[in-house]
Amino acid sequence: MNTESVVEFLGNVSLLQRLPSSSLKRIAQVVVFKRYVTDRGDYVVRENQDVDGVYFLLEGQAQVLISAGEEFLLKRFDFFGHGIFGDVYPADVVARSELTCLLLMSDHLALLETKYVWDSDKELESPCLVEHILYLEPLDVRISPLDCPSFCSISVLECIPGVHSTQCSNLWKGLWRAVSWTVPIIFEVNRLRDGNNFSTRRVDARQKGKTIFTLFASFQRKQQGFIHQESTMPHTPAPETLLPREEILERLVTDPLLPRDYRDEVATEINVPFPIDIRFCEPKDSTKQTKSSPRLKYWFRAKGKLSDDDQALHRCVVAYASDLIFASISLNPHRREGMSVAALSLDHSMWFHRSIRADDWLLFVMVSPTVFDSRGFATGKMFNRKGELVASLTQEALVKEAVNIKPSFGAKL
Repeated sequence: MNTESVVEFLGNVSLLQRLPSSSLKRIAQVVVFKRYVTDRGDYVVRENQDVDGVYFLLEGQAQVLISAGEEFLLKRFDFFGHGIFGDVYPADVVARSELTCLLLMSDHLALLETKYVWDSDKELESPCLVEHILYLEPLDVRISPLDCPSFCSISVLECIPGVHSTQCSNLWKGLWRAVSWTVPIIFEVNRLRDGNNFSTRRVDARQKGKTIFTLFASFQRKQQGFIHQESTMPHTPAPETLLPREEILERLVTDPLLPRDYRDEVATEINVPFPIDIRFCEPKDSTKQTKSSPRLKYWFRAKGKLSDDDQALHRCVVAYASDLIFASISLNPHRREGMSVAALSLDHSMWFHRSIRADDWLLFVMVSPTVFDSRGFATGKMFNRKGELVASLTQEALVKEAVNIKPSFGAKL
């Protein structure tokens, strides 16, 4: 099998489809052919033994044998090996037929890494991707458009300084793209009150003539006053000691205990640029198809250094980041294998208590105390590294089992 054929094969493996062709060529030059026969019951990998690297199934079939008695069938283009469990594998993998694998040895696993342009550790001085996402182009005194997904609509706060609280409602499902063109979102800012110390604005986001989102924001002049804090930041590992979200996803795709369709979904998710660096405080041993507690703690910050120290920008970025995972924790106790679930934010409120930096680590502690009538309720607190409570949040979301509905511009409920 020549190098070009190996490259063509590797290009069909979902784990590798995010890599450039140059990386596939380098992998093709170093992979080792491994052949196994079923009449001898050849083991490819044994449970609780060291793993040589990542295996890609070229020909034949293999069986993953789990101690609980479950079995997973692996076929052409599938992969397993070095992953979330590290060098030690959690299951036996046995050849079910004459089997040929391409083995990428552990010494060459760095070839699987993607050099993200938004790498937070290496690009701290570069412009933030999140700033690009949240950019607004002014049209008039009261309106401005945004050519990006509707979830960015909270970014209108960047235009108004001094925000201390926001309450927003998602009314209709917006469109990101229609065929090959971007559907703009128009934000209109309405001045409701200008007092001596507080001002209030209402922001309406419109797309194709419909108001899809409404936000009320309150702004305050700086004042001296009483200070106390009852909330205590929970003890957690330092963010520098925790795995980045991207690395967790990289490891999940080679986990043999996860269904192939889920691993393929994760592999696709890795391709999407993520502007926020997230470090989960607990081991990420649950998936979108396994039950877990309706609680979550993670550190987060913008990837890269924000271009301005203005609190308007930093609070805008924190508001954007707050909605990335918040709604989904209400679903955690109800997940099961094979079930697709959806969480859609209905109402999202934030209160900013202190100055905040979105490009420095913040701890987000969230819990969902109840779900009823397909509505999940969640509360959250954000702390800076000093242990100061910088923001409080609440959210109500529609949480339900997903159904396949053709995309349309209309009610999201």
